[in-house]
Amino acid sequence: MSRSVLVTGGNRGIGRAIAEAFRDAGEKVAITYRKEDPEIPGILAVRCDVTDSRQVDAAFDEIEARHGNVEILVANAGVTADNMLEDMSDEAFRHVYDTNVGGTFYVARRASAAPMPDGGRIIAISSAIAPYGAYGQANYAASKAAQVGLVKSLMRELAPRNITVNAILPGPIQTDMYDDLSDEVKAGHIASVPLGRCGQPAEIAGVVTFLASPQATFVNGVALPVDGGALGHLI
Repeated sequence: MSRSVLVTGGNRGIGRAIAEAFRDAGEKVAITYRKEDPEIPGILAVRCDVTDSRQVDAAFDEIEARHGNVEILVANAGVTADNMLEDMSDEAFRHVYDTNVGGTFYVARRASAAPMPDGGRIIAISSAIAPYGAYGQANYAASKAAQVGLVKSLMRELAPRNITVNAILPGPIQTDMYDDLSDEVKAGHIASVPLGRCGQPAEIAGVVTFLASPQATFVNGVALPVDGGALGHLI
């Protein structure tokens, strides 16, 4: 039987690749988006700002009515607002933190509130810079590290209910957001990857679908780098 899957921020990039991979595997897939409906065939798109718990509740109500209780949650929605410390505004810090950490908390809380008779999976998309940091990304790195701490805590709370909670830490991945970076920055990223290339969204999607598969029922509380070897040695 197909399962009910929700991928937050699933309208583009890594999130879209994950959503399409689950759809192609025969699952019932929903995504959240904030602005323009992406209209992806075979996928239910629900407008939702994950920083607003009321919108999160409303989105889950709609998804549950159409697909049943969410059994696989991928907390992928995330933002950046880069700047050096002395130039980073209060608003930029709060917005990134509220989206990347608060959004993960809100959707995980709502998903875990509904019965999951056969167990469930929560997978957070963090970042390989979480344990390392990055110039101009104090807000982003802090939020992604906090996301991992949240995953570790939720793993302990939800394990008795047979719900596993894991995080994936992607390195540089070829997405629209990555394409917006300067050639100099991208060259620096590639130089840090022993495999000598960027990853592809489908390579992240493959790891996510594995963590949601029957083969991964004993994988719990993991922060898994998928970064070509760039930063995984730090974990």
